[in-house]
Amino acid sequence: MILFPAVDLKNGQCVRLEQGDMARATVFNLDPAAQAASFAAQGFEYLHVVDLDGAFAGKPMNAHAVEAMLKAVTMPVQLGGGIRDLKTIEAWLDKGITRVIIGTAAVRDPELVKGAAKTFPGRVAVGLDARDGKVAVEGWAETSHVTALEIAQRFEDAGVAAIIFTDIARDGLLKGLNLDATIALADRISIPVIASGGFASIDDVKALLEPRARKLAGAIVGRALYDGRLDPAAALQLIRSAA
Repeated sequence: MILFPAVDLKNGQCVRLEQGDMARATVFNLDPAAQAASFAAQGFEYLHVVDLDGAFAGKPMNAHAVEAMLKAVTMPVQLGGGIRDLKTIEAWLDKGITRVIIGTAAVRDPELVKGAAKTFPGRVAVGLDARDGKVAVEGWAETSHVTALEIAQRFEDAGVAAIIFTDIARDGLLKGLNLDATIALADRISIPVIASGGFASIDDVKALLEPRARKLAGAIVGRALYDGRLDPAAALQLIRSAA
């Protein structure tokens, strides 16, 4: 079970949003590379990065910050936000991103995901961000008419490395992960599922280690780390002792 610390980028800064609302952004670090290095020093093994401006613009907008982070750490980095064509996927993988996360394009252009997953095995993940069960796109600005399960099932046997499932209603609000919905999704597909949205405390770590959540590949934690509500050492020790 991998715990992914999150770095969300807005205007080159490390921020956290509430329910994906760009107007409700809190700046936590002016230097994303330093934040990434801090997470590495704390013992995390895989970094989750989102280019928020890119998600809205439909193209990378915080490339300099991402590149600085890649230079600052040696751990693998997965990146989402504004990745909507093969050229962008190739560019990021060439720069050292371990895994790209495709969100909006997974809804609008599933063939792009399938082609990329086949071309770059193990290096393409799908981000499914749900609001009231339906998947949101364009940086969560629009809600589609399809469910996370419907989209996830499109990519069975396509070679997708992971599905990152985010409950938008909980994101950034420290209400706890929506494990019921996440596990229900994981039980219906063979692709590994990562939980996201609402991670609040060590109780979420304990819940992730319960037998019913055994199928989940990991979880993303953001605000709880920045707010000091989750002790990284305690969380990682708990996971290691359960392995």
